[in-house]
Amino acid sequence: MAQGRFVAYYRVSTARQGRSGLGLEAQQDAVRGYLNGGSWSLVAEVVEIESGKRSDRPKLAEALKLCRLHGATLIIAKLDRLARNVAFVSTLMESGVEFTAVDFPQANRLTVHILAAVAEHEARMISERTKAALKAAKARGTKLGRAKGEGNTMTDAYRAKAVEVVKAKADDRASLLSGTIGEIKASGAVSLRDIATALNERGIPTARGGTWSAVQVQRVLARQG
Repeated sequence: MAQGRFVAYYRVSTARQGRSGLGLEAQQDAVRGYLNGGSWSLVAEVVEIESGKRSDRPKLAEALKLCRLHGATLIIAKLDRLARNVAFVSTLMESGVEFTAVDFPQANRLTVHILAAVAEHEARMISERTKAALKAAKARGTKLGRAKGEGNTMTDAYRAKAVEVVKAKADDRASLLSGTIGEIKASGAVSLRDIATALNERGIPTARGGTWSAVQVQRVLARQG
C-alpha cells in the first residue's frame, strides 16, 4: 500500500486532449487507484500539455519543486510517457526526487540499479586507466606518492568541500521556501512562531522531515538575506 506524500504528474500531447480530458482521466484514475488504501496524501496534481518531442517542461519543473518542498514522491501513470525522454530522466536524476510509475512500480529501483551499474563500470574503467598511467610513469622514473604533510592538506580540502555542499543545500532549501514564506507573510503572519505554524499547517516539512519551530524559521530567513 502507498505511504507518504505524493505529487502526481500527468502529460497530454495536445491542448485539445487537455480540454477534453482524453487521456488525462485515464492517468488520474490509474494514479488514484494505485494510491487507494494505505496512509498517503496527494499534495498536488500537475498537468503538462505538450508534445512528447519537446524537452522543456515547465510543469514538470513545478511538480519537482513541489516534491522537494513537501518531501513528496513524484507519481506518474505510465512509465513510457516519461522514461523515453532523456531530458526528463536527466532532470529527475538531478532533482534528487524519488518517483513511482503506476504501471511499473519497480522502475524506481531498477533505474537506480542501472545508473549505479553504469557508474560502477565507468569508475572501474577510470581506475584501470589510472593504474596503467601510474605504471607507465613509474617505468619512466617518475617519483610517485605525496609529499610530507600533503595528506592533511587534502583532508582539509575535502572537509571544506563537504561544508560547502551542506551550505549549498541549506541555501537551496531557503530559496525554495522563499515564495511560500512570502505568501504566508502576505496573509498576515508576522511572528516567527506564526510562520512556523503556517508551514506546519500546509504540510511542508523541514529539511530533516520534522515540524517547524520559530528558531528554524529564523535560520531560513537569515539565509534568504
